[in-house]
Amino acid sequence: MNNDTISGQWKQVAGQIKKQWGKLTDNDLKVIEGNAEMLSGRLQERYGIARDEAERQVHEFERELNQSRHDTNPRPH
Repeated sequence: MNNDTISGQWKQVAGQIKKQWGKLTDNDLKVIEGNAEMLSGRLQERYGIARDEAERQVHEFERELNQSRHDTNPRPH
């Protein structure tokens, strides 16, 4: 997984993460601070899910984030 997307846009993404995973606290977000691996670990703790599932969810979130970024920033002609 590429941490660059989440860490590079952390301030913008933190709110979306909280909306997606409401069990994460503000303190969790401070600890995670853009690290996808730590996000995955916190999801395991808060939601009681397996590592593979947490990583899948983070990967899917990152994919959707990249997609929405590309949709809002069309390439110049």
